[in-house]
Amino acid sequence: MRPRGGAPRYDMTEKTILVTGGAGFIGSHVVRLLVRKYPDYHIVNLDALTYAGNLENLRDVDQAPNYTFEKADIRDMGQLQAVFSRYHPDGIIHLAAESHVDRSINNPAAFVETNVLGTVNLLNAARQVWKDAQEGKRFYHISTDEVYGSLGDEGFFTEETPYDPRSPYSASKAASDHFVRAYFHTYGLPVLLSNCSNNYGPYHFPEKLIPLMINNIREGKSLPVYGDGQYTRDWLWVEDHAAAIDLIFHKGRIGETYNIGGNNEWKNIDLVEKLCDIMDELLGRPAGSSRELITFVKDRPGHDRRYAIDAGKLKDELGWEPTIRAEEGFRKTAKWYLENEAWLRRILTGEYQKYYEAQYGV
Repeated sequence: MRPRGGAPRYDMTEKTILVTGGAGFIGSHVVRLLVRKYPDYHIVNLDALTYAGNLENLRDVDQAPNYTFEKADIRDMGQLQAVFSRYHPDGIIHLAAESHVDRSINNPAAFVETNVLGTVNLLNAARQVWKDAQEGKRFYHISTDEVYGSLGDEGFFTEETPYDPRSPYSASKAASDHFVRAYFHTYGLPVLLSNCSNNYGPYHFPEKLIPLMINNIREGKSLPVYGDGQYTRDWLWVEDHAAAIDLIFHKGRIGETYNIGGNNEWKNIDLVEKLCDIMDELLGRPAGSSRELITFVKDRPGHDRRYAIDAGKLKDELGWEPTIRAEEGFRKTAKWYLENEAWLRRILTGEYQKYYEAQYGV
């Protein structure tokens, strides 16, 4: 399916890059960056448009002549083969995944099907289309720091940290990482991997922690915090992550893994309280009033205590560092959700899922 506004400029295309999951949170930021930064690339966005895929995230670039959307499911090998045959991508940036831990606890099989079998399908499709002509090709698999397990009060995850996944979600991502590396060692497939910390920013699906809290504060609803609230995460501004993905894709060493972190550790309770204070200010409410909405709830099974990323390898080799500190990013995120209430409303009512039909007439 091509966006209205004309066919892609195949005659001017330097490279064709296939982004899986490009209608999702992180994926849409990656697609937007690539479409704008590389006008002579053809960016093909492949997404199944499941619950978290939202083409409205890309309204500002979906008429670009170097952008194409393909509705396809990585679990369906036939659909993948058709897309790969049509576009013969020079590079793959693989972001499509089931990613919500709570959903993985309720339905582990869905995470195996998408994150493991879907990734293997992509690897096989890449092998088929590239065959022996792999020069200049790149298969870049984006993963999570959750594959490393849980840290104590000190220390950081590095690229050498042994895998120790604790949830069905992280186990499925760990398995997919292993398959990507296996295809590098067994078949010589030119792969890259990265493991990132928690992302945040505009267009985040509202079931995730930060947008959930922002919306609940706005509506005066309770703010559920798991357990004692002392669980610690490293928060990464999503546009910084997209910039890192761009850099790794173009300049990373084949076969290597890079950790991407925000250098911003926050305990969950401290983060929620900070969001309360920001929202009180932005909404003109009495200082501290939103904190009264905080409610501690039963802990999540297998809840990892702390994640923290050492991104020194990425800095030393490729010169990447995060540009947005957490408090600045939290404020920017809160303002975005307040200024884009219509987008949020369409998500909450399910209306966003009609955009594909309206845009493409199918």
